[in-house]
Amino acid sequence: MSKEKELTGAQKMIGDFAPKLVELTDDVLFGDVWERKELSPRDRSLITLASLITGGNTEQLTFHLNKAKENGISEEELKEVIIHLAFYAGWPKSMSAIMVAKKVFAEGQ
Repeated sequence: MSKEKELTGAQKMIGDFAPKLVELTDDVLFGDVWERKELSPRDRSLITLASLITGGNTEQLTFHLNKAKENGISEEELKEVIIHLAFYAGWPKSMSAIMVAKKVFAEGQ
């Protein structure tokens, strides 16, 4: 009896629509870049969240907030990142990000 490999998040979301983007996401971004030893997963999560919040890319925040928690960042620390960025990224971007975080953290309890 063969086990089917579980689909990645990217495969589930866009695998049938943009398979090359899925391949790059799974193999290059998460299979190579995120695995490099020069930065810890925790640091990569902080950098990624700061970049997403600064760019106003809240659609990707749910995944990356959960990944940050998996990488050892507490909910209090994640809130502090968003508060800190309010003064550098802009108030509306931080307010949008904190609303995503509130939902993510509520679902995790």
